Amino acid sequence: MANRRSFLAGMLAASLTPKTTWADVGGPAFLSAGKRPDGTFLLCGLTAEGEITFKLPLPARGHAAAAHPERAQAVAFARRPGTFAIVIDCLTGTEEARLTPPEGRHFYGHGTFSADGTLLFTTENDFDAARGMVGVWDVTRGYRRVAEFPSGGVGPHDMKLMPDGATLVVANGGIETHPETGRAKLNIPTMRPNLSYLRLDGSLLSVLELDAAHRKNSIRHLAVAKTGAVAFAMQWQGDLYEDLPLLGIHTASTGALELIEDASVRRMEGYLGSVAMTDDGARVATTSPRSGLLQVFERGRMTDEVSKRDVCGVAAMGHGFVSTTGTGHVTSARGTHTRHALAWDNHLVSL
Repeated sequence: MANRRSFLAGMLAASLTPKTTWADVGGPAFLSAGKRPDGTFLLCGLTAEGEITFKLPLPARGHAAAAHPERAQAVAFARRPGTFAIVIDCLTGTEEARLTPPEGRHFYGHGTFSADGTLLFTTENDFDAARGMVGVWDVTRGYRRVAEFPSGGVGPHDMKLMPDGATLVVANGGIETHPETGRAKLNIPTMRPNLSYLRLDGSLLSVLELDAAHRKNSIRHLAVAKTGAVAFAMQWQGDLYEDLPLLGIHTASTGALELIEDASVRRMEGYLGSVAMTDDGARVATTSPRSGLLQVFERGRMTDEVSKRDVCGVAAMGHGFVSTTGTGHVTSARGTHTRHALAWDNHLVSL
């Protein structure tokens, strides 16, 4: 009986032990993957001013990360096409779990938590069937895979939770790939990118597909405002003499769609790397590491364009934006600059 009581007391104590929060690791505002000069990779926490609060090693190049809404816990995803996602305790640096997609799948470098942090959703490629999938992982059971459902298209890349907490928006890039051919794009003549909205159980609510002229505009990255507006950044797969918009803003509740012409194929060399939007949806920022430009738009009109070598990561902070570059620079929303001996990777993830 004593042993049983001790066991139950221990279980109760464990359940009452507070989990570490983001405040326990220096209160970072963002996460970003990076590369040291010696070629090793890591995941960092960054303050709003660009100071590093923690550094944690990664086994290979990272892409984006998913931040748990409450715990100081991050899921670091391998760069596409990757087969690992590592759950890291950001206080101790301990690897708490390693996620591996089912056979015949690979991750696309992005994922998002449910609002209560009990589920993780990951974008995946079912490469033999040439279809996008969303994997569902139960956080409360040690990130056990519990379900999956179609993403609503081919080549799902980024995915965000909508403000209602009940809907996912998925950027289906439309590009078919297969590990046997590396990163080769197999279906450019027939690709059909879309933006899909799904319930958390996988039920498809709606799909936005652009017209035929934009068929080669691969929808890649997303930003969501608290208003429900979705900004989507695209990467053009056709000839660069075309001059189509690479940035769109969609509001599913009204069906409103705006394509921003100043973020064009020619100006951004066919490639937007990241996108961010303020909570009120009024301001949007996009980056292009190819053109070395960061553009800012307010209600559809460009208000700023800044040259920054190898700029890619961008995130909203209040009414402004924070950006990172492959040359180690971090620029705060106030315009202050910090530089680290790191090459920041593609994305800056808000906490």
